Amino acid sequence: MDTLREQARTIIFEAETPAGRAFDVVLIICILVSVVAVFLDTVPPINAAYGELLYVVEWCFTILFTIEYAARLWCIEHPARYARSFYGVVDLLGIVPTYLSIFFVGAQYLLVIRILRVLRVFRVLRLLRYVREADILFEAVRGSRRKILVFLVLVLSVVVIAGSVMYLVEGPEHGFTSIPASMYWAVVTVTTVGYGDISPETPLGRFIASAVMILGYAIIAVPTGIFSVQLTEAMRRRQNTRSCPSCAADGHAGEASFCWRCGSKLHKD
Repeated sequence: MDTLREQARTIIFEAETPAGRAFDVVLIICILVSVVAVFLDTVPPINAAYGELLYVVEWCFTILFTIEYAARLWCIEHPARYARSFYGVVDLLGIVPTYLSIFFVGAQYLLVIRILRVLRVFRVLRLLRYVREADILFEAVRGSRRKILVFLVLVLSVVVIAGSVMYLVEGPEHGFTSIPASMYWAVVTVTTVGYGDISPETPLGRFIASAVMILGYAIIAVPTGIFSVQLTEAMRRRQNTRSCPSCAADGHAGEASFCWRCGSKLHKD
């Protein structure tokens, strides 16, 4: 039984073997087809003509994904940890709405059912687990989160200062009716979106707006550099890595003995 569980875990959670790659490809196709079915179900003409067929298709995919979710919990050593992880929650959100729709009957609950059915789009997030580069991006974001937080505080400070100054310079007569409205203008200007619904009219206001626009272009380069450094480091660590048999976390070096997330041993005695 242990050998069977280990083989199942290798196929389901590892993508280095031919069987694992085939499993991932089939599952990706199923996820994409199921999400397309959700999209088509929201188109009134298609729903009127093929609503019953789409309903059957949805239940077929729900049963398939339920079996796959149960298999994941069965073959991993600590199913509770996986169930509480990001991918575990996404897996659950991908199948629960269909089952919940059974208990909501009656016209007064149709809106609730529709909202629950939309949650099936969470299946798209399951694709991230099968894209190795997505895990690298998440690791890079985790590594740079403090620097990015400091950067966001700096940008927020610039927005507050620029909005307050423009409120004093332009005033309500030029569209800057309040400091929050002026801060909205500052956000649009700093991010170089430039909707144009609020614009300065005075020479001083235009000078300040020009400075804020130039500052916005300079600000864009800061998070790019921070993220690039962390991305390079994450790619270096991801070379020749393995997944944890207990919680399915990736990113362990070949010489690692314990999981970085749950602390479980990576090698069985």
